Amino acid sequence: MKEYLIPSNLYEVLKWVGLIALPAFAAFVGAVGPAWGWQNVDSMVLTLNASGVLIGALIGVSAATSKQVDEGKEQQ
Repeated sequence: MKEYLIPSNLYEVLKWVGLIALPAFAAFVGAVGPAWGWQNVDSMVLTLNASGVLIGALIGVSAATSKQVDEGKEQQ
């Protein structure tokens, strides 16, 4: 089991949001936005993708600095 800088549950949620949800939502906005006449679609897509990259970088740092923890021992 690994110990991250952030709690494991939060890590998993951020990983899903950053690597799956935000890129999928950006693709959706990029495809549907112009069809519906939304303003500033390019800016919205750029913001969503940049947010995904930021979250990915933050969880990457957490994963790179994680420590292996024995499951039988208590965490301090």
